[in-house]
Amino acid sequence: MSLFIDTGAFLAYRNKKDKYHEVADRLFKEALKGKFGQLYTSDYIYDEALTLAINRTKNISVAMDISEVILSPRIKMVFVDARILERSTRTFKKYSGRNLSFTDAVSMEIMNEFGISKYFGFDAHFEGVVEKITEPKANLTR
Repeated sequence: MSLFIDTGAFLAYRNKKDKYHEVADRLFKEALKGKFGQLYTSDYIYDEALTLAINRTKNISVAMDISEVILSPRIKMVFVDARILERSTRTFKKYSGRNLSFTDAVSMEIMNEFGISKYFGFDAHFEGVVEKITEPKANLTR
């Protein structure tokens, strides 16, 4: 088993004000302990996460905190090559009706390329396309 971590998961994990923070915090802790196998992300996610962090907070320390999480030795960084780029362009076109970003298409192709079975993020347009990890509903109610 393996897990691809998307931008939203990183941002929610490190931002206590994010509406998904509690869920992301619990799932990240489980992931970092090995519950979901090898963890993956990409250079595109790294770029997107740091860019969004600095744009939203105007605080470089928040962006650098997220950078440290992403660059953890426990998370394997996939660098997009020409083959993944070409496939991602086709995927981007194929799912154009889902409001998929190009970075999302790249993430999907990385999951295909590396046989990554699960997705950790909060983007609704991934529903029905990839298997998302979630927390049982019983744990979300208080």
